[in-house]
Amino acid sequence: MRESVRDAGLPSTLRSPWFVGFSAVAILHLIVNAADAAPWDGITKVMLAPILAAWVVDQGGPRIVAAALIACAFGDLFLIWDSTFVIGMAAFAIGHVCFIRFFLSHGALREIRRRPWFLCAYAVAGIALVSYAWTGLEPALRIAVPVYAAILVGTASTALAYNTITGIGGALFLTSDALILLGQANKWQPAAVGIWIMTLYILALLLLTVGILGRSNTAYRPLAPTL
Repeated sequence: MRESVRDAGLPSTLRSPWFVGFSAVAILHLIVNAADAAPWDGITKVMLAPILAAWVVDQGGPRIVAAALIACAFGDLFLIWDSTFVIGMAAFAIGHVCFIRFFLSHGALREIRRRPWFLCAYAVAGIALVSYAWTGLEPALRIAVPVYAAILVGTASTALAYNTITGIGGALFLTSDALILLGQANKWQPAAVGIWIMTLYILALLLLTVGILGRSNTAYRPLAPTL
């Protein structure tokens, strides 16, 4: 929001070998995912977030962002098996809380107060999505899903308040998880939904990381100490 794409330092950020490595694994994952080549689809999926976490550490970025990405990696791991789906949701929730903590410590709340439609629009979308899926959810998910949805709305809102790039990443993360929710509830889903989910998720992780690193590399001025 406050930074343009150029100001976010994207050209230098995208020249990183970590970006190249992430891109290679992402492309490989989409290929094996489309081919339903187990266990390689699961292995490549779990590799995605740790590569970005290593990139954040290598760039001297905020440790709480690296922690968020590691939590996402555990979420990817546990979502491989249906029996640990709720554990995977919990891991992703931890990751989102880390992202929210970072964005709030860098002025997101002040920006949301100036432009409250960020939060209002996402809150309405989240309530509508959960309401639509509610009748198809298993009883075990009827507590976890609204809580997770609220946290995800928080990530999307604060990411948009931080800058445009992270804002797009937050929106894509919400969209990807919305497709997963619709599948759990046996509601509408597009054809080849697995590819759509993973493409949106990969872009979400990348844009959140790039948006944070790009801004950090040019104008990293935390408003409060980061973890």
